[in-house]
Amino acid sequence: MIKVELLDTVLMPSTNPYSQEQQALLLSIAAQSIKSGLEKGLSLSIDATHYPSPLSDIRATFVTLEIESQLRGCIGMLQASRPLVEDVAENAFAAAFRDPRFPGLTNHEFEQLEIHISILSIPEHVSFENESDLIHKIRPNIDGLILSEGYQRGTFLPSVWESLPTPELFLQQLKQKAGLHRDYWSDTIQIERYTTHSFGAPIADIEV
Repeated sequence: MIKVELLDTVLMPSTNPYSQEQQALLLSIAAQSIKSGLEKGLSLSIDATHYPSPLSDIRATFVTLEIESQLRGCIGMLQASRPLVEDVAENAFAAAFRDPRFPGLTNHEFEQLEIHISILSIPEHVSFENESDLIHKIRPNIDGLILSEGYQRGTFLPSVWESLPTPELFLQQLKQKAGLHRDYWSDTIQIERYTTHSFGAPIADIEV
């Protein structure tokens, strides 16, 4: 049995929608998809009809790869558009080989990977009167945020609170990620928030 480490906020505080076995299976699918990329140049082909709910439910995910606690790739979707197992397989492959910040993953790096999966709740709009009001409404260590200003957009997962522990810092850096100045403000900024159910494990503990 894989020991799965819980990392972020669950989708609903009172329930855990994914069993240890289901989390282990999703991590295995992510690892297999990366291995398929190394061997065939393609993500793992998944038929979601072979999986029961909740693994076949339409969900949005992010897959984050780390080596020795350093980011090695992160790709995901904010809007749910495909079954959970398919989304994990595609995002794991993309995190390994299509993150523009990194070259494609190598076989040597694969053996050092730690894989993290974040399953997103449906984003909800946040109403606020000004920046100060918004800062008071942001929930540290709970909220993932999506900031939109015209065509510019950026998001931070709840796990980012580990390195940006205050709402002020979190919002400033999110604005920069969206291509805005950290002190930028306008009445047209829009904010959505979501929570995640997140878990991960070293590749050595994942069945591939």
